[in-house]
Amino acid sequence: MKEDQKLWTRDQLILVINLYSKLTFGQLHQRNPAVIDLANLIGRTPGAVAFKLVNYASLDPRLEQKGMPNVSNLDKEVWHEYMINWDEIFIQGEELLAEKKNTTIEKLYNIDLDEYKEKEGKDVQRSVKARLNQEIFRAAVLTNFDNKCCITGIAITGLIAASHIAPWSRDKKTG
Repeated sequence: MKEDQKLWTRDQLILVINLYSKLTFGQLHQRNPAVIDLANLIGRTPGAVAFKLVNYASLDPRLEQKGMPNVSNLDKEVWHEYMINWDEIFIQGEELLAEKKNTTIEKLYNIDLDEYKEKEGKDVQRSVKARLNQEIFRAAVLTNFDNKCCITGIAITGLIAASHIAPWSRDKKTG
């Protein structure tokens, strides 16, 4: 390690993996405004954040294109935690992001986090039937499938419902 280099913290890596879950492979670069914003929030360069994003890409089994092979043990540890318990680590990342932006998750996404943390989906009657507090999950799912339905390939996001493997109608506690 270089003399002026500082070690990555677990919190910084959780923020990076949180961003990773929101981007496609082609967006993992230092000119991406989201990468630049995160770099500024955590006191890193956009190049350093992009490098960590690409490190995570090298661990991602669903990607054909691969990232950098020099992944740290802490990178692997955070990746493994995320893969085992993605929803908790994702929310932890959102909490850290809100804290860095001096706000709350509720204000950042205009949601009621207490309802989200209940882990029980709820329906409300609007002009359309909509799942409450699923914005974060929906954004992550759409990003992971290039804003297309993973089954039909339809790319009209208004027609796509982000769903869990276990049907929500049978297990509302999976949120």
